[in-house]
Amino acid sequence: MKALLVLASLALTLLSAHGRKPDVLVILADDLGWSDLGCYGSEIQTPALDSLATHGLRFREFYNSSRCCPSRAALLTGLHPHQAGMGGMVDSGKAASGPYQGWLNDRCLTLAETLRPAGYRTLHTGKWHVGEKRPHWPVDRGFDHFHGLISGAMNYYDIRKGKTPGIRRTFAIDDRAVTPEPGKFYATDDFTDAALRLIDATAADQPLFLYLAYTAPHWPLHAPEELIAKYEALYREGWEPRRRERLDRLVASGMLPRDTPLPSRDAADWEKLTAAEKLAMTRKLATHAAMVDRMDWNIARVLAKLRELKRFDDTLIIFLSDNGASSESGPLGNNFRPDLQGPIGTVDSYHSFGRSGATLSNTPLRRFKAETYEGGIRTPCIVHWPAGLKARPGSISSEVGHVIDLMPTLLDVCGAEYPREIDGKALIPLQGLSLLPVFHGEKLPRRSLAWEHFGHAAWREGHLKAVRPGFGKAWELYDLTQDPLELEDLAASRPEELEKLTRSWQTWADEVGVRDKP
Repeated sequence: MKALLVLASLALTLLSAHGRKPDVLVILADDLGWSDLGCYGSEIQTPALDSLATHGLRFREFYNSSRCCPSRAALLTGLHPHQAGMGGMVDSGKAASGPYQGWLNDRCLTLAETLRPAGYRTLHTGKWHVGEKRPHWPVDRGFDHFHGLISGAMNYYDIRKGKTPGIRRTFAIDDRAVTPEPGKFYATDDFTDAALRLIDATAADQPLFLYLAYTAPHWPLHAPEELIAKYEALYREGWEPRRRERLDRLVASGMLPRDTPLPSRDAADWEKLTAAEKLAMTRKLATHAAMVDRMDWNIARVLAKLRELKRFDDTLIIFLSDNGASSESGPLGNNFRPDLQGPIGTVDSYHSFGRSGATLSNTPLRRFKAETYEGGIRTPCIVHWPAGLKARPGSISSEVGHVIDLMPTLLDVCGAEYPREIDGKALIPLQGLSLLPVFHGEKLPRRSLAWEHFGHAAWREGHLKAVRPGFGKAWELYDLTQDPLELEDLAASRPEELEKLTRSWQTWADEVGVRDKP
């Protein structure tokens, strides 16, 4: 395998010596709701991402795989999560195999493993979360350099103070586990600092692929105090005024139809909260907003570096989220570490903002992370590429995209190949479509999309979508053209269409190895 990759790398490096290939920057947010960016209707200030949207392309309907590990696996491999070994969550690397083994398998290649032979310097900062132990780290899967979190969610200020006392997350630089120094560390800033160093160290004539995967705004809710204060006044009346404003902006921008309602959804009644609960929720919403604001500020730093090095115009930038907002821990969220009693947003706290906060973040979509309603699987997605994007700047695409499309897209953009086999072992064929036609203002071929995560399932074919809200639950049917918010279940009135979709889903589920019970 190594000999094959070396030969391919030499050949493609020679070809690219006459003119460097485009750089690629994939930015992944964590638990960001569909309407949490200014360019998707939010009151949160995100000028860097808004500028990319103004001069680039936004997707109205772009999908992830409903949760962190499955989405990252699909993004990195171009396969459905089960095909890559990540149908569930990450595991520690014990002896196992199959669709739920908990780390990327040997039947797939990552973006780094395909782009490095094409002459790219492959870089990753931020959150990995698709392989906890060696040999399943980024440097084992094609990345030249890694700096960040091997594990899942972490304390943004002190990695030693995790969700569970005594259990620490793994942070690494390349092949070494390290512990960032508390007091001089904020995760979002640190991931960006590392990215800037790696960009700076890349030779001017070598193309780079940077996968910048923030943990923001995943709980725990942690942000600099001055940014929290900046947003507190916005949320003192609760979530409903902000939800209405977000919907109005989404409609005005053309992201949603003019007659789109604002469903009551799953938030608590603000007027029934105690004064203490209102104060805490105001602080939680402000901290979440501050985390998004700080992520955008850091993205601006990366864009400035690309401009400084004269790489910006020929860098394909794709921004998206790994799933919808998280509703974990009830209507008002929770402090996962009751022993940490510091103010919300500080190092000695570990709060989430619950269903009510997530309802605001996903405005006006239905439900949340880990589910297969639109609020769980639809992501904001921005594409920016001055040298290669032919679609009208600022346009909103009605084409339907998915994270499995990133691999075939980047293979096209970067002139890379995806082999049929490695070392005599057949690779699973890529499942997505290249998005280059969309970048050129054209349409994609009609296709179907499938999801499954811990019993939550969906199948989309054209404008029809079947949804199963858990193991043993009845399938529901929605017409997303007429009902983009999934308010009217058509299962009883259109049973033949529903049966057709669910049969197709079952065929797919059997092929990829979906479990049929908990």
